[in-house]
Amino acid sequence: MLLALVRSVPASIAQCELTHLERLPIDLQLAARQHQQYVDALDALGCIVRKLPELPHLPDSVFVEDAAVVLDELAVITRPGAESRRDEISSVAEALGEYRALRFIEAPGTLDGGDVIVVGRRIFVGRSTRTNDEAIRQLGEITSSLGYDVQAVSFRGCLHLRSAATKLADDTVLLNPQWVSGNAFAGMKTIEIDAEEPSAANALEVGGSLLFPESYPRTLARLRARGYDIRTVDASELAKAEGALTCCSLIVSVESR
Repeated sequence: MLLALVRSVPASIAQCELTHLERLPIDLQLAARQHQQYVDALDALGCIVRKLPELPHLPDSVFVEDAAVVLDELAVITRPGAESRRDEISSVAEALGEYRALRFIEAPGTLDGGDVIVVGRRIFVGRSTRTNDEAIRQLGEITSSLGYDVQAVSFRGCLHLRSAATKLADDTVLLNPQWVSGNAFAGMKTIEIDAEEPSAANALEVGGSLLFPESYPRTLARLRARGYDIRTVDASELAKAEGALTCCSLIVSVESR
């Protein structure tokens, strides 16, 4: 059974952290409707949706992905690179503690979950303004005894590694080759996005299906031509906050109760 942890769009989202995007007005009501569409899509894909406590005073709190790295054996609670986001962590840790043993990234390490792609026993971690080498070292130390291989990845042009690449299947990655080299994922198949849609490399794999933004029709057509089962949602307002589909949930495999 798949559990999806989500959090509502905060009233303060217009004050979100931005690194690569120009600040644009965000329609709070539209963002909330789009987020609900996203939650409904997760439900339709078979997830049990659990809503975390609202944090209206924390502008980026809807982007729960950054608070943890969830593995089958444990969950690693991160230490976000933006200090303004560290108060988001405790409620995520409390929820995940019901399903996983917890380990924590400690100072001076900083890690955002959006910089982490887990494919089988390989963990790809992007070096970014939010994730540093010390956190990558700690993550490797935490997971090596479980048989995971942590690999640092260089990328450019976007906030998180998952803006440049995401897992489509256990052997395939979707990527923007202008932001990350396919060589970083040696031994895996890669599908390149359409060059006219640079932000299209963020797809959310859920139980063998994909959740994908409807804003990128050319890349969507490429994926459908490859035979992927895809649900689309509009996340255009959340994208103004430098967020993407994977950012808005933590997917956890749990035993049926």
